[in-house]
Amino acid sequence: MKILAHINWAYATVIIFIGLTFSIIMYPILPRPYARKFSAWFIRLSIFFSTTIKGSEDPDAQMFLVNHQSDLDICVIETITNKDITWVAKKALFEIPFFGLAMSMPEDIEVERESKTSLIKLLRAAKDRLKKKRVITIFPEGTRSRSGKMLPFKSGAKVIANQYKLKVQPIVLVQTAQCYDIKRFYYMPKSIKVVFLDSFVADKNNPDWLKQLREKMQKIYDIELKGEK
Repeated sequence: MKILAHINWAYATVIIFIGLTFSIIMYPILPRPYARKFSAWFIRLSIFFSTTIKGSEDPDAQMFLVNHQSDLDICVIETITNKDITWVAKKALFEIPFFGLAMSMPEDIEVERESKTSLIKLLRAAKDRLKKKRVITIFPEGTRSRSGKMLPFKSGAKVIANQYKLKVQPIVLVQTAQCYDIKRFYYMPKSIKVVFLDSFVADKNNPDWLKQLREKMQKIYDIELKGEK
């Protein structure tokens, strides 16, 4: 089984690379967000994963907050919504050859942690994307967590949501690292469970809303995980 998972991983990784290549080639040709959607669906159909959806997407959501476990998470989100997504990610990712190009061409937003100047740029970029009717999407943990326990949420999401009083919809992905894990060279296609939680308008008068949201998302994750066993 492990050998098959390693072979699957090599195949899936090649497909992901091809998908990113397609998106880069098509960005100058197709209007946003079709290049990225095409790329995401090409990857999804080629490596045979599916999704099981619980809850429903809020058509008026302006921000998605998503827990992060796997490099497949972006592809999952891009294929379950038709919204024009702009991803917020750390600046270092934009500096990676090829991958950074696939993020900068569709005008994703880079953020440099612990930088006040970067925070101003982040808010300006977020305002610009919102004017273009794009949905700001963030992994608030800031990095992947494979333990099943969500890491503390970074404050960037709260800063943006509070500043522009955004309607936020949390999304819980269940065990995507058990599907694709680059560190273990592992891939096995499965149905990935996606849970849309109720949306809400960010309330700057509640300084703990992001912490409370993490606790709520963790509780939902634990319940859904127990249901899969």
